Amino acid sequence: MMQELMPVMNPPTGARLQRFVGDWVRFELSDRDGRTVPEGWTARLRTNLGRAELLCKEIIQAHTKKLPPAEASWHDIPMHPGAGGWTLDLPLTEPGYFRAKAYLTDPQGWQHWPDGPDIGIAVHPDNCRTANTIYCAFTRMFGGTRTARSTANEKLDADLKQLDAQGYSVIPPSGRFRDLIRQLPHIIDTLGCRILLLLPINPVPTTYARFGRFGSPYASLDLTGIDPALVEFDHRTTGVDQFCELARAVHLKNARLFLDIVINHTGWGSRLQDDHPEWFLREPDGAFASPGAWGVTWEDLVELRHRDVELWDAIAESLLVWCRRGVDGFRCDAGYKVPLPAWKYITARVRQEYPETLFFLEGLGGAWELTDALLAEGGMQWAYSELFQNYSALQVSGYLDHALRQNEHTGLLVHFSETHDNDRLARRGRVWSLLRNRLCALTSASGGFGFTCGVEWLAPERVNVHSSRGLAWAAPRTSSRTSRG
Repeated sequence: MMQELMPVMNPPTGARLQRFVGDWVRFELSDRDGRTVPEGWTARLRTNLGRAELLCKEIIQAHTKKLPPAEASWHDIPMHPGAGGWTLDLPLTEPGYFRAKAYLTDPQGWQHWPDGPDIGIAVHPDNCRTANTIYCAFTRMFGGTRTARSTANEKLDADLKQLDAQGYSVIPPSGRFRDLIRQLPHIIDTLGCRILLLLPINPVPTTYARFGRFGSPYASLDLTGIDPALVEFDHRTTGVDQFCELARAVHLKNARLFLDIVINHTGWGSRLQDDHPEWFLREPDGAFASPGAWGVTWEDLVELRHRDVELWDAIAESLLVWCRRGVDGFRCDAGYKVPLPAWKYITARVRQEYPETLFFLEGLGGAWELTDALLAEGGMQWAYSELFQNYSALQVSGYLDHALRQNEHTGLLVHFSETHDNDRLARRGRVWSLLRNRLCALTSASGGFGFTCGVEWLAPERVNVHSSRGLAWAAPRTSSRTSRG
């Protein structure tokens, strides 16, 4: 009677691994009871590792042609027999999310599979292995308000309100790309940041549907356009030229450029809304729907409905335009509000042309299960850590246990000490700001630590994305005890 083997894998079935291009993974298959390899049995690893290009093509064709995935990217690789079972060492040569599972074949040709789901392997670009400190820059704040500790001006505010009441649109001067370029030696050389992350830079409403003095950078009117306020008028260059100047300047310092993108909504009156109103969500009465959170509706925005592959194509094409202009990665604002199939398709489209592009999920407010799925099947690699929202020793230690565990199995959780959605750490004093920044930096994995511009100067004025607040640039150190007001 033929001996029946009960195969088990290492890594175990259902495991998730996070690795980098250039690493190796060893797969082992053995008998559950430790029996030796009998004559005539063979083992193979079924996987789509090494087939990133074909995998992207499958994902795209499955949606564009409305067909089930062909699974043609899967192939079987023979494993090597030994005294204790079978082994296979595979090099990881391409970024992407892959799956694998080994099986046995007996002398009669019957297959014997270990119990459990496939192993998932998230392979990140090699340049993401370390040195991932992020400087989040709001370009508007690098102009005339850059050195201010406070931009409060009651007289000016009163004058502007009078003009507002008469129907005038008053937009103050803004920081520009070239202002930001001049500060790169501080950001990259002095602070050692290797990633410059820009808040959205698209044109925004300047008349109707405008929030605040400038309008919200998250109310994009054109996914590939550039806000004219961020550009110098010099008769020689376009806005795209000046953005590319910034991208080149960042790359010359061996750093990377990330861009904040918003694809769950646009600004009211956007190019997409004018050209394709059918891509937007409507209320029961036919009115365009605006997104919201925390009991607030953002009426300058209109919500996209991600049910059309044509919309996904338009978004993917816009991201490819930015990649061609020098963008290395994207922060995906409120990414959990976009369906997983849409992200899977969009990231596949981008990686066909730029396979090392990094997608960074801003999933704050979404369920962890969705973050976990987006960091695998959704094609993303990084997500926001929630360490900055934990304060007590018990909260911090518990969250760090979770983050370190997920960094090994899922994707990098980046510790931001402060974001533009929160009060400045420096409002509670220098000691508190240093403590929280050091906590986030020292507990980071792969150097995944980020902070908002001005943190390094103990800027106390909260960032307001509808205006241009002060960065306290080059300000002398203040006392460790400052006002909370």
